[in-house]
Amino acid sequence: MDLKSLFICTLLGCLLCYINAQQDGNDCIKANAKSCGECIQVGANCGWCTEPDFLKQGEPTSARCDVLESLKKRCTEIENPRGDKTVLLNKAVTNRNHGTDERKPEDITQIQPQKMALTLRSGEPQTFELKFKRAEDYPIDLYYLMDLSFSMKDDLENVKNLGTNLMREMQDITSDFRIGFGSFVEKTVMPYISTTPAKLLNPCTGDQNCTSPFSYKNVLKLTNNGNQFNTLVGQQQISGNLDSPEGGFDAIMQVAVCGEHIGWRNVTRLLVFSTDAGFHFAGDGKLGGIVLPNDGKCHLENGMYTMSHYYDYPSIAHLVQKLSDNNIQTIFAVTEEFQPVYKELKNLIPKSAVGTLSSNSSNVIKLIIDAYNSLSSEVILENSKLPEGVTINYVSHCKNGLVNTGENGRKCSNISIGDEVMFNISITAHKCPKKGQDETIKIKPLGFTEEVEIKLKFICECECHDKGIPNSPKCNDGNGTFECGACRCNEGRIGRLCECSTEEVNSDDLDANCRRDNGTDICSTNGDCICGECVCKKRDNPNEIYSGKYCECDNFNCDRSNNMICGGNGECVCRVCKCSPNYTGSACDCSLNTSTCLAKNGQICNGRGNCECGTCKCTDPKFQGPTCEICPTCPGVCAEHKECVQCRTFGTGEKKDTCEADCSYFNLTKVNDRDKLPQPGQATALTHCKERDASDCWFYFTYGVNNTENDIHVHVVDVLECPTGPDIIPIVAGVVAGIVLIGLALLLIWKLLMIIHDRREFAKFEKEKMNAKWDTGENPIYKSAVTTVINPKYEGK
Repeated sequence: MDLKSLFICTLLGCLLCYINAQQDGNDCIKANAKSCGECIQVGANCGWCTEPDFLKQGEPTSARCDVLESLKKRCTEIENPRGDKTVLLNKAVTNRNHGTDERKPEDITQIQPQKMALTLRSGEPQTFELKFKRAEDYPIDLYYLMDLSFSMKDDLENVKNLGTNLMREMQDITSDFRIGFGSFVEKTVMPYISTTPAKLLNPCTGDQNCTSPFSYKNVLKLTNNGNQFNTLVGQQQISGNLDSPEGGFDAIMQVAVCGEHIGWRNVTRLLVFSTDAGFHFAGDGKLGGIVLPNDGKCHLENGMYTMSHYYDYPSIAHLVQKLSDNNIQTIFAVTEEFQPVYKELKNLIPKSAVGTLSSNSSNVIKLIIDAYNSLSSEVILENSKLPEGVTINYVSHCKNGLVNTGENGRKCSNISIGDEVMFNISITAHKCPKKGQDETIKIKPLGFTEEVEIKLKFICECECHDKGIPNSPKCNDGNGTFECGACRCNEGRIGRLCECSTEEVNSDDLDANCRRDNGTDICSTNGDCICGECVCKKRDNPNEIYSGKYCECDNFNCDRSNNMICGGNGECVCRVCKCSPNYTGSACDCSLNTSTCLAKNGQICNGRGNCECGTCKCTDPKFQGPTCEICPTCPGVCAEHKECVQCRTFGTGEKKDTCEADCSYFNLTKVNDRDKLPQPGQATALTHCKERDASDCWFYFTYGVNNTENDIHVHVVDVLECPTGPDIIPIVAGVVAGIVLIGLALLLIWKLLMIIHDRREFAKFEKEKMNAKWDTGENPIYKSAVTTVINPKYEGK
């Protein structure tokens, strides 16, 4: 798996480099490199042609730098230096048994290899495999740092027997265990403590007997004597302060940087930080008038931190750096109330853990063992600061086949004692350092003292650079250095051969040499005139190139076919297509291959046309189709041979008089039934025919050609199918019956219409009769005989 994984990782890295180069276009040409050194810095797929006569007329020196695949087509002498890797120290990881191996801690190896040298070229990753194995019975140094403010009084009682009890429990993990003890309270200035003389002697209230306040005190250097730990811790007294947050960060900093005072070995280093309160951090010292940042140095005298009143609290980032530099893993043993605060702190400090401390610290041993198991089961790789332009990538191969990439590629979890895990590490340089000097980086697992030292060398110049000839005659009588097939001009000189000085660049006489046919355009407007010679411009598309003495040529303005230059079947040279073999035409769209014109009979275009550009051009206008095989206006086989078959079989038809002369070109076989005619598959080139004669009688025959013997054979049914005459009686009877039935139907319809009409008239009469309104007892034309006249003068007197 190891070799396979390494091979796959390397292959993927190379593939990604190639894909990125393709996506970004031809970066090698775009870079406009003036020398081989500049060219190889562009990317891992760039090469430099060192052939002196490589450049065409009008091409700049930068044209020597191109993608390797393109360059190999034109050049045989190519500079393409590659990086490599060398293992300098490769001690195998240690197989150690619990309690039986007497090796010193510095002789135990958990990481392999230990030292390497990498030679890096820009854009080319160098990948190597790093192995980590968690050694059994690995020594442990544990330093117990305790808050001795008054609120931790009951906790101190339980810690007094911690030394012997913890050593007894740790025997199951390691036979080489040492323990130390330190304590902290707070900075000894206002407003963190009371500075009255009485309070400086006894900061506690009432009849409580407390020791004077202090910042940090190293009580016991790391030792394997558990009884000494119990004795010294038993002599400690509680102290006190005014504010709730404590000065624990000052103590952690001193424990981390004062290695000689603490007694740290190059083994697993554990710091147990026990408190029931929060913490001060950088900036809080201003409350006490302390403004100087913490210097991160050791200031212990007789075990006491003496500069707490002078330096501010350290910042979290400063602590992270010092803990990491000194390979210290931190266990925060805090009460339930402050769990959220320290869990957030844990997220900022790699290889740290948080455990819940009971109110009187009675569970501290279980807490330490659980936290140690959690920390030691995870390995996280970190690297020192990388040089500018260098990147690193991790891929981890953990237990159970789990593979992690990205940031998770740095770590593996759930590692048991004796387990091996692998990391594939790729280091890539994207440019050379300013001075091209070698650099050294280190990779190590967090919390462990072992590390891999990697020396980085950078390929900043080609090998041919060292073979350069200063003041070479090839560079205009010594005006430059001839290296890698080209001139690198001295200061103040320019041109492909350093033939001009910078003062002559804009001379009118030189510009005249860049005008074609004494025209007005300099370099056909496609280039710049440098030293009386055209240097053609570069296009946005690096595959499109101007060339020629006056930059009058290009490789992208040729005729196109199917939206491709030269139809994709040739090369555009100075705006004219140079076709590939078997192609011709101005756009190379005319194929000389005649295979597409071959008919089934093996003839080109069936002998009825010419093959032009792979397509049949029929000479007989009656024929058409891919091979001139179709004739829409020509009679078919059946119609063509109908008259001859008819005359030879039945003695009828238009050729009955000339039958013997005109129709003897085929063999005739008569059959008495259609089922006896040959069927497809029984004869080659077989056609079934059905034709009608002048008497409207049908006859059937087959027409077949034997290709091997060139013989025509006709099979014909010798019985005509003629239509029979009609039966008169049924026709007459049917006509008479139809007339009678139609007449009866018409009479019935007329009768039905009359009945409907009469009923409507009668209904109308009945309705008008009901609507009559006159009085039958008085003569409507009677007038009375009496006339009454009134005297108009009569007044009624």
